Amino acid sequence: MVVSRVTLLVDLDGTLLDTAPDMGAALNVVRAEEGLAALSLAHLRPQVSHGAAGLIRLAFPGAPEAAQEALRWRFVQHYSRALTEHGTAIFAGFAPLLAQLAAAGRPWGIVTNKPAWLTDPLLERLALPHPPAVVVSGDTTTQRKPHPLPLQHACSQLQVDPSTCLYLGDAERDIQAARSAGMPSAIALWGYLDTDAAHLRWGADHHVTHPADLSALLALHP
Repeated sequence: MVVSRVTLLVDLDGTLLDTAPDMGAALNVVRAEEGLAALSLAHLRPQVSHGAAGLIRLAFPGAPEAAQEALRWRFVQHYSRALTEHGTAIFAGFAPLLAQLAAAGRPWGIVTNKPAWLTDPLLERLALPHPPAVVVSGDTTTQRKPHPLPLQHACSQLQVDPSTCLYLGDAERDIQAARSAGMPSAIALWGYLDTDAAHLRWGADHHVTHPADLSALLALHP
């Protein structure tokens, strides 16, 4: 199936942006405060798409729920003060794609579970070429992915039908949300995927190996 002239909606962490270096650095600050050794970026990377809660579970296995919440808050405070100091950047190949969208007059959007108080300053600092026409953060609506409401809200803001969009993500919740919203989906294979190839069972419509591959899916080529 090829999706023709759709509006591109993308996840943030592990799809549009490689935020693992800065999120990993903040997590290791908390580990150091607890007298623990730093974890390697390779070990942390597959969990970054699961947000602060997932990273805390990885870094502090067995910690009681109340302790996890306190650790999570400390983590996000450290992260908020250093959003781009350790190498966060747009994934290679996305800038040319955004330029193609701009040249074609095609809007695009971001739908993420990251809260707006982190999403907004992060995007401001990165100053993306051809900025998104809509940004739906984890606290923009009353539900978060895998609920379809954030994707439906993005479509409402853009005045497009979900069936004419493509949602690109790197977590199962992304594919579930798209399916529930009646939206075609794609997996960003460059993202923060687990090594067990579980993503092959998520039922996405497309598996994209490089951002440039989206040009054909979005009918950007003449």
